[in-house]
Amino acid sequence: MKKYPVEKTEAEWLEQLGPERYAILRKKGTERPFTGAYNLHAENGAYNCGACNAQLFDSTSKFDSGCGWPSFDASIDGTVEYVRDTTHGMIRTEILCANCGSHLGHVFNDGPTETGQRYCVNSASIDFKE
Repeated sequence: MKKYPVEKTEAEWLEQLGPERYAILRKKGTERPFTGAYNLHAENGAYNCGACNAQLFDSTSKFDSGCGWPSFDASIDGTVEYVRDTTHGMIRTEILCANCGSHLGHVFNDGPTETGQRYCVNSASIDFKE
């Protein structure tokens, strides 16, 4: 199993995150579309990992994709790890926090900006900082 700069036991993660965030960040769950706090959020600032507080995305990369989850066209260099995901009969690219290994969501090559990327992120996996 890969080692990350921030590591805790599963019991410690559960205590810190609570059941809903733990299910998404540590057990690779997904929140229902159009329910997350940051789906339509449009303030200037940074989006940090909800587990370890590492800065992952800048508000300048956020856009409304209409998919029901917060979407970004780029991550901050070196902050996101990419893992092939073949669950649910699909081939996707899972995105993890490179600092603690927590699940953020998936990235797709169908973004509308010059990057061509759409980082589809669970609101429960991030925190916003002005």
